[in-house]
Amino acid sequence: MRRLSPLLTLPAHGINLPSETLAPLLNTPTLLIFLRHFGCIFCREMVADLRQLTQKQSDYPPILFFYQGTVEDGTAFFGNLWPEAQAVADLEQRFYTLFGLSKGSAAQMFGPEVWACGVRAAFKGHFIGAPVGDPWMMPGVFFVEKDAVLWEHSFKHAGDHPDFKTLPEQLSGVLDKAKLEATP
Repeated sequence: MRRLSPLLTLPAHGINLPSETLAPLLNTPTLLIFLRHFGCIFCREMVADLRQLTQKQSDYPPILFFYQGTVEDGTAFFGNLWPEAQAVADLEQRFYTLFGLSKGSAAQMFGPEVWACGVRAAFKGHFIGAPVGDPWMMPGVFFVEKDAVLWEHSFKHAGDHPDFKTLPEQLSGVLDKAKLEATP
């Protein structure tokens, strides 16, 4: 288990956030979703898919998005896809850097698997838009409690998503394991 102590004290601004740090939000296990950029077809697909799943599945953990833009950029983007979403504006990529996210390679952005995933997203009604943020930044999905990273999805390419439908079940097992490890 990896600990990221600055996570709870770094200033956080964005939309629908209850305070200026993440500490109150991370007292319970939370899914942190780091988006690539707002013009990304996969970014749009991920947000729409998660909104739909959280409305259908009551066992979904709380979700906190991170994006590379201003509060105004986030308000415009999420206003169309998920107005109630909680999201952190990270134009300076402080949180992205803290979690070790970096730029992808040309193959991770344009390889054959990415094109196949682009078809998947397009069939769901998502399309490419103007980038807001670094279009080379890779996404990230982390399951966190306080400053501990309990689970993460390692993206192979820009369109690679975890199986969001079965994620609550997987994360339940992760929590059980973390509780056992914490017990003396």
